[in-house]
Amino acid sequence: MHGPDPRTRHPLGGAPHTVFLNTVITRATIEVGDFTYYHDPDRPEAFEDRNVLYHFDFIGDRLRIGRFCALATGVRFIMNGANHAMGGFSTYPFNIFGGGWEDGFDLASVTDGLRGDTVVGNDVWIGREATVMPGVTIGDGAIVGAKAVVAAPVPPYAVVAGNPARIVRYRFCEDTIETLLDIAWWHWTPEKIARNLDAIRGADLDRLRAAR
Repeated sequence: MHGPDPRTRHPLGGAPHTVFLNTVITRATIEVGDFTYYHDPDRPEAFEDRNVLYHFDFIGDRLRIGRFCALATGVRFIMNGANHAMGGFSTYPFNIFGGGWEDGFDLASVTDGLRGDTVVGNDVWIGREATVMPGVTIGDGAIVGAKAVVAAPVPPYAVVAGNPARIVRYRFCEDTIETLLDIAWWHWTPEKIARNLDAIRGADLDRLRAAR
């Protein structure tokens, strides 16, 4: 037994409310690792249209989500296309309405303020209706609380909550976090993961370190 097939769209016995995300992603600008799932009673397969917002090809930013992440209902990623020019006296996007208002518009007035790719590490749990802002990096093993608004980087194994999201605590001590990042069990083969599930689910670092 090596766990579920990561190519299965509905891995919970066919229940339609949960999908392995990489089976429903079609955009080249979104990358999702194996076994990462999204739960939503209302069309979870529409994730890239309903949950990844303002993601325009001409902007060029990417959303990258690692392996073994758990995304609860209503998690949303705001991408860089939501940005407005902020260097002048008005942030109103006159140019998009045409009628002559596009004349003289310089796209660089918007793109110069972009924050780059949005990156979610591995084994990250993002709670219900949390919002991740453009260009944020969330580290491996982190937890994002329900309805949090993540506008700044989240360190590995941090627990964040609130608006704006703040670090509530770290899940483990610094030495343990460094060891877990070095072990990086999420990159193991499915066979090795299956052999060592008790160690991964447990809290015995020596046992995890000794896994074969």
